[in-house]
Amino acid sequence: MNARRAIYPGSFDPITLGHVDVARRAARLFDEVILAVYEGEEKPGALFSTAERIALAREVVLAEPEANIRVDRFSGLTVDYARSQDAGVIVRGLRAVSDFEYEFKLAHMNAHLAPGIEVICLMTSSGHSFISSSLIREVAALGGDIDGLVPPIVGDALRAKLAVRVRA
Repeated sequence: MNARRAIYPGSFDPITLGHVDVARRAARLFDEVILAVYEGEEKPGALFSTAERIALAREVVLAEPEANIRVDRFSGLTVDYARSQDAGVIVRGLRAVSDFEYEFKLAHMNAHLAPGIEVICLMTSSGHSFISSSLIREVAALGGDIDGLVPPIVGDALRAKLAVRVRA
């Protein structure tokens, strides 16, 4: 496996500034970072389709100066996708202590499934530690201010998506 290529997997529904922070920081550590959008069965409460999440992530990544981040889709086990991309590292973000137990279990399961792939956890910058996609969806649905929590293109997409839901 290529230890200089990392994947950063997630549902990214929607991609937040916390996700962007982790991706940017990972891009400084690795030659290539693949922001891998999960396209499996949609989670309950999902707002954006897989295609919409990928398009938003690509727009966000294109707006960033880091040329070594690309967006792709995957399904199935993360370690299988990492192998298919010859990635030696899986990057995960930690926001708070509450994330640690889940990420700890996930890292050990991934090590069991693919001993040659390392899991690296990057702590989100303190200014983004309270941001989660589910919280963003909830605040946006209730008309709260999400500016400064998501990239502007994502904020516009959220407002447009929620306006359609309200009219329906």
